[in-house]
Amino acid sequence: MAANQTCNTTALLVIDMQVVREHDPLGRDVELFRKHLYGDGKPKPTSKGSKGAELVDGLVIKEEDYKVVKTRFSAFFATHLHSVLQGAGIDSLAVVGVQTPNCIRQTVFDAVELDYKSVTVIVDATAAATPDVHAANLYDMRNVGVATLTLEEWCESCF
Repeated sequence: MAANQTCNTTALLVIDMQVVREHDPLGRDVELFRKHLYGDGKPKPTSKGSKGAELVDGLVIKEEDYKVVKTRFSAFFATHLHSVLQGAGIDSLAVVGVQTPNCIRQTVFDAVELDYKSVTVIVDATAAATPDVHAANLYDMRNVGVATLTLEEWCESCF
């Protein structure tokens, strides 16, 4: 199959930017380790409408885009993402965003488990707290068949 054909069935997932984390203001859908952040009188870091739930500057979700709202690390967990991608004929993913050991890793491992034909992490469009943490997680993902390319390498393979 030509690279262009593969790229026609590839979705670019922008984790925690297009796939956004939003929680109930009362913290009813928050992981146990974050519950303390949602107590009375405390700012709600990722509640809908809060600064933490906003898109980064320059990124706009258009009307024709599908915005995935997630409450856990993986963009697939308890969302409609897999159904939406299947319905659009998407069988390959390129993943960018933050944080490599959390949201990126969980989403990528779920994509592998869901049998996406090709999963790529764009290494210079993902990040972790330190370069060592980033590298260690990329190593783990490569060990399960995930491609790790720079944005330039990925673009050259598709266009």
